[in-house]
Amino acid sequence: LCHGHQAPLLGSLCLLGADHTGAGVSQSPRNKVTEEGKDVVLRCDPISGHTALYWYRQSLGKGLEFLIYFQGNDAPDKSGLPSGRFSAERTEGSVSTLKIQRTEQGDSAVYLCASSLATAWHGRLLPVHKPHPSLSLQHLETLNRGFSLLPAPRSLWETSRFGPQLSFG
Repeated sequence: LCHGHQAPLLGSLCLLGADHTGAGVSQSPRNKVTEEGKDVVLRCDPISGHTALYWYRQSLGKGLEFLIYFQGNDAPDKSGLPSGRFSAERTEGSVSTLKIQRTEQGDSAVYLCASSLATAWHGRLLPVHKPHPSLSLQHLETLNRGFSLLPAPRSLWETSRFGPQLSFG
């Protein structure tokens, strides 16, 4: 289903993104349908002033999966990014794009990004940022309401309320 409507064709790809809501993290596109095998670009606009940015995905029936982490101008931690067809970049410490080339059935997932202020780890990714397989989107929704996976004040961590969802019809 794509926004309550069935995808038009078998092998189609549905993306659902977040509305831009106030000063929070936002993701786009909001709604896009494409065919399997096409390239997809997802965009994340972090909270102004946040220097750390994270991409995650959650496939149906699976836990949240860490993809990539950016901290300021430091080299990104790509340890969770599937090699080959996936790439990500962050321009000037601000907007980030996640690119998926030649989409496949296995790419069906909800893709989320999160941002946070620079904190004491100074670019070193802590294990807490790589979520346990049991962490779910419900936890991220809680996170968006101000709770944190990090031992940090409430305002340091925000996620997009609803990330783009890739699914094949």
